[in-house]
Amino acid sequence: MIMPAPEGDPVRLRVAVIHYWLVGMRGGEKVLEEILRIYPQADIFTHVVDPERISPAIARHRITETFIGRLPGARRHYQKYLGLMPRALEELDLRGYDLIISSESGPSKGVIAPPGSTHICYVHTPMRYIWDHYPDYAARLGGVGRAYFSRLAHRLRQWDVTTAARVDRFVANSSFVAGRVSRYYGREADIVHPPVDLEAYRLPAVARPREYFLFVSELVRYKRADLVIEAFRHLNKPLIVVGDGEECRRLEKSLPANVRMLGRVPFGDLPGLYQGARALIFPAEEDFGIVPVEAMACGTPVIAYRRGGALDSVVDGQTGLFFDRQEPEALCQAVRRFEALETRFQPETIARYAQKFSAARFRGQFEAVVHSALADQAAGRTKSISREGVAVPV
Repeated sequence: MIMPAPEGDPVRLRVAVIHYWLVGMRGGEKVLEEILRIYPQADIFTHVVDPERISPAIARHRITETFIGRLPGARRHYQKYLGLMPRALEELDLRGYDLIISSESGPSKGVIAPPGSTHICYVHTPMRYIWDHYPDYAARLGGVGRAYFSRLAHRLRQWDVTTAARVDRFVANSSFVAGRVSRYYGREADIVHPPVDLEAYRLPAVARPREYFLFVSELVRYKRADLVIEAFRHLNKPLIVVGDGEECRRLEKSLPANVRMLGRVPFGDLPGLYQGARALIFPAEEDFGIVPVEAMACGTPVIAYRRGGALDSVVDGQTGLFFDRQEPEALCQAVRRFEALETRFQPETIARYAQKFSAARFRGQFEAVVHSALADQAAGRTKSISREGVAVPV
């Protein structure tokens, strides 16, 4: 049996981190970086990796791909191999590891952990495309594609629920995701909010005018850029849209004169855009949502849809305001209410609140959950009775 290293000595643990795919640096990969800071000795397992699109902090670790990575065109078209990913995970050989940490958004938690190890799953989101966003994904497909995906999604849901039993402890990135873990897997989850780079996002050294409203997001349907643009068409106030994606061309076709679309901007330009904004508009139902916290770290209030992860990050009347319906008129009313209260929102107070989402706080809370899970596992393994002087596991 594999026995864990002492609970208070994380460096001596043999750690495997399972991350769905490594083809860019988004929120999930930022969480991965912080987990690797806790466990610098960790090995990474993933379906596919593009070495040119990951950070040096991740690339310095030993990375093992599943067989998905050896299939034709996997780096660009990995999602087409979704149906093979459960088998690929189950074929990973994790013998010798004390601690398994799966980073779940695409399939990753379905690995078979060795006896005596502890498996902790950090859930960014249960797979959206087979659960609550399934109708949206299916609606974009043609008849043949929809029929295939319907059968595939049905099998993946069964596998996804079954493999929840392989996890010793779930950790969710928000109360909203913890609720979905409970609904789909029948399991409770600890909540550890993801980290925000508070070194990059901060108040400006010198106060500057705040002249426009801001929307920052990948331009895909559920992010609801269309809702924001339509609302500002009626408000006739300056709006800057930052981001790129499949919705970009459609949105550009009927853009009002008061709205500017900047596309994807360099990472170093984003703090300045937050610092010059009167408020960030956040209309999506997100799992957590890093963007509102980045904005708040720059002293910028947030006007958010009252659903999802924003409920964990935005304080109504203190760091921002909520609106209750994903409709242009509801957002218009929220913007007008914000303008009436705008002087109450103090950048220093908002930025100070954002400090609770620091990377150091994430590492401390996540390590505490791991420590607790290891202690629970150790207690279960060492519970014994004595039979003729021999300790026998119960």
